[in-house]
Amino acid sequence: MIKKIALIFFAGALVLATGCKTKDVKMNSEKKATTTEHKKVVYQVFTRLFGNTNTTNKPWGTIEENGVGKFNDFTDKALQEIKDLGVTHIWYTGVPHHALVRDYTSYGISNDDPDVVKGRAGSPYAVKDYYNVNPDLAVNPANRLAEFEALIARTHKVGMKVIIDIVPNHIARKYEGKSNPKGVKDFGADDDVSVEYKRDNNFYYIPNTRFEVPDAPKPLNGENHPLVDGKFDEFPAKWTGNGSRMAKPDKNDWYETIKVNYGIRPDGGKDFPELPAGFDKKDYKEHFAFWADKNVPNSWVKFKDIALYWVAKGVDGFRYDMAEMVPYEFWSYMNSAIKMTNPDSFLMAEVYNPREYRNYIHLGKMDYLYDKVETYDKLKDVIQGRSWPDEISGIQYNMMDIEHHMLHFLDNHDEQRLASPEFAGSGERGKPLMVVSTTLSSSPTMIYFGQEVGEPGKEDAGFGTHSRTSIFDYIGVPHHQRWMNNGKFDGGQLSANEKELRDFYKRLLNFSLKSSALMGAYQEIQGANRNIVQGYDKDLYTFARWSKEEQLIVVANFSSTIVSNYEMRVPADLLEKWNVKDGTYTLVDQLYGKYKTELKVTNGEGRASIAIAPSESFILKLQ
Repeated sequence: MIKKIALIFFAGALVLATGCKTKDVKMNSEKKATTTEHKKVVYQVFTRLFGNTNTTNKPWGTIEENGVGKFNDFTDKALQEIKDLGVTHIWYTGVPHHALVRDYTSYGISNDDPDVVKGRAGSPYAVKDYYNVNPDLAVNPANRLAEFEALIARTHKVGMKVIIDIVPNHIARKYEGKSNPKGVKDFGADDDVSVEYKRDNNFYYIPNTRFEVPDAPKPLNGENHPLVDGKFDEFPAKWTGNGSRMAKPDKNDWYETIKVNYGIRPDGGKDFPELPAGFDKKDYKEHFAFWADKNVPNSWVKFKDIALYWVAKGVDGFRYDMAEMVPYEFWSYMNSAIKMTNPDSFLMAEVYNPREYRNYIHLGKMDYLYDKVETYDKLKDVIQGRSWPDEISGIQYNMMDIEHHMLHFLDNHDEQRLASPEFAGSGERGKPLMVVSTTLSSSPTMIYFGQEVGEPGKEDAGFGTHSRTSIFDYIGVPHHQRWMNNGKFDGGQLSANEKELRDFYKRLLNFSLKSSALMGAYQEIQGANRNIVQGYDKDLYTFARWSKEEQLIVVANFSSTIVSNYEMRVPADLLEKWNVKDGTYTLVDQLYGKYKTELKVTNGEGRASIAIAPSESFILKLQ
């Protein structure tokens, strides 16, 4: 979700020394790197926007005015092109049926009240029915679930895995489980609403108090609508999704959602069994066995059943929204059940508190967490001139025990577009960031649709404004639409620069999929060059990755104006680990295969002449 609350991070800033001491650090401390294990690449796509060819882009536009994409727009051709980009997993964002402002009553769906819906198309994180999908995404809304099941099958056919969202922390204010399987009761159906808290209540209540709509901007930009009256019938009022206990939430609260109760008492105490000491070392099977005979809060069971429902339909994994707002014991319970059904499931979570990373990985049994507040934020600081890149090394070393679990990204639905003026300023300036983000660790890489063609998110969509592609509105995505080329998915309308940028992503991502070195060891070599080598400019960053079969040196130039010419030093301790003796060797760039330089090793130390252009990167392989 767009973050409206302040999250608690490290009490003190991490101080990282320039040119920190060289270390020999093996990646994958928990998961031994092998020649058969390779990188994963996630392609996040906002499902509602992907196939939309309409270019009107009227602020607050309706479907009729601005158009909307459908499941069926993901044709075999489209999916094959995504796969060929170098993608292993596709995250279809916004699939579960969420609250929106459109009349689907003829399909048995009640209308949502615009007073508690953000935008016209609605937030995908205000889920209204977990056992069905967004009717906007179907050619025939009555057949919407079957249309999504067909998309799962098409995705699998081209060799990609399917990820969808689950949002356990909160649901839409007007949740209606119209599609519940037999025997499944709606959220809150058995709640005791006379008390603020009870362990098996699904919600927290403000007894004897009626909910009031916040003093927010007028819904639908002031447009007349029969349900817009500044009221929403909710008695008693419930806590809001971000934890607000006010019957009248603030306009910046997640007022369109209600907080789900996981057995955390209002004073913060835990009202459920806790994992015994040592369970951070145990695998998902032992976690599953632990919960087998435990009595757990009702909300735990409900969300576990929702996840297993989608697993049974062929969904290969989940992205968990705001996972840190739900106790890690619940994640142990649910994730171990998922893994027992599908051991290869891909479970990634939105967690922003570095002090909790290891709890959610080791105790919560998450496969991957967002590496947002460390690597992403640092790379953004570097490209915006607020920081030198040397500090990347300290971040990587300090997370080395969990680096495989820290998913890297530079663009997603929450963040400012990489190519936007508010971030890198162009897709070209984002290139060195992308090379470092992709090659720095053994974790998966994620890109957001349109990133690969330089989408800057310039549109004023209505509720959503520029720099981010709106998740609340019906809108077109111009750069992506040029690649889509009216459903041909051949890039036919792209400019020469956009085609070149997509080619860069294709080369980089496909290299990452097959490189054994990127699943191996890491060593920074900034310290061997910074303040020692003449011409080693401040915006350069250099590090090594290697396995038994492959040795790489990655060089990135974050400057968009400076050409750097220098004699790179490769330290003796690194060459010793590579078993490289004195002599002359060739380093060849793996992105384009055009750049070559000689590595001369004398008395154990290596030197190589480097000439690197602005915003250029090399992945140099030792031949």
